[in-house]
Amino acid sequence: MKKNFMARFITVIAAAALFTSYALPVAYGRDGLGVGVIAGEPTGVSVKYWVDRNDAVDAAFAWSLADNSPFQFHADYLIHSNTNSTETKGSLLWYYGIGGRVKNISNETHLGARVPVGVSYLVSSSPVDIFAEVAPVLDVKPTVNFNWNGSIGVRYYFY
Repeated sequence: MKKNFMARFITVIAAAALFTSYALPVAYGRDGLGVGVIAGEPTGVSVKYWVDRNDAVDAAFAWSLADNSPFQFHADYLIHSNTNSTETKGSLLWYYGIGGRVKNISNETHLGARVPVGVSYLVSSSPVDIFAEVAPVLDVKPTVNFNWNGSIGVRYYFY
C-alpha cells in the first residue's frame, strides 16, 4: 500500500511539473525555489533554493527504503560548476557540497555529515531541473558508521 501510494505521488508530481512548465512563459535561470521529488536512497520531497548564481541550499524530507526508516532529513550547501557561463538554459552543472543528516532507525536517532557530489540538468524550455547525486555519509551518533546516499530527482522552480 505504501509503495503504491508513493509511486503514484511521484508520478503525479513529476507530470504536474512537466505539464505546467509549458504553460508558464518563465525564463529558467539559477534563481528561485525548486520543489520536487527525490527517488532512491532516500526517497521523498526535495527542495532547492539558489543563494546566488553559483551556490544553493538543498534539503530533502524523506524516508529510507533500505532501512525501513520512517524518516530522514538532510540539508546541504552546494557549489556548482559553469560559474562563468552566462547561458543557463540547457546547462549541465556539476556540483559538490557539505551538509548534515538526521535519520530515525528503529526509534533511534542517527546524526551524520554528508558530502554530496552530483549533476543537475537545467531544462532549456521550462523551470525544471533534473538531477542525480551520490553522497557519502558519516554518522557520528549513536555510533560512528559510514553509509552512502544516492538519488535521482526532478524539481519545478517557482519565482
